[in-house]
Amino acid sequence: MTRPARLRPVSLRFSRIASPIGEILLVTDEAGTVRALDFHDYAPRMMRLLRLHYGALTLENGPAPMAPRKAVTDYFEGQLDALSAISWATGGTDFQRAVWAALMDVPVGTTSTYAALAARIGKPAAVRAVGAANGANPIAILVPCHRLIGASGALTGYGGGLERRAWLLEHFPISVKRLSDRKML
Repeated sequence: MTRPARLRPVSLRFSRIASPIGEILLVTDEAGTVRALDFHDYAPRMMRLLRLHYGALTLENGPAPMAPRKAVTDYFEGQLDALSAISWATGGTDFQRAVWAALMDVPVGTTSTYAALAARIGKPAAVRAVGAANGANPIAILVPCHRLIGASGALTGYGGGLERRAWLLEHFPISVKRLSDRKML
């Protein structure tokens, strides 16, 4: 197994953003690039993933840069493409980064399955590994791990909780059909 890359930023800033599904924890580097995003009740998970990616670190409390703060706020106010403007970077294995990059190609308002994503990255037998990489995503919502569902169409585990996953998938009721009618990629 390949060890995660340790792309060590000079400093990391920690801030909080209110959202309709709970306070969001945001970690950015000195350039304003998002390095982690998670929900307040999953702070230990976020810190564990940050340590895996960057080693021992200390987070400085401070306001989030305006661009990611505004994009997250705009997203929760209904702007479908608001998050696409946010710059993000993370460590992880080559396989994890391939899964996270492929997640970026799952369009807003659609879902895909773990098997379809495994096939998309050229590893059709790696369905469980795709699930594990999806679960290790340190940048929730921006890297849309909530858009992967089980082969049966069922919502499966989600790092932010299944209620949040369902909310995120139903977030744009005008442009997105109900979960039971959702198009599978």
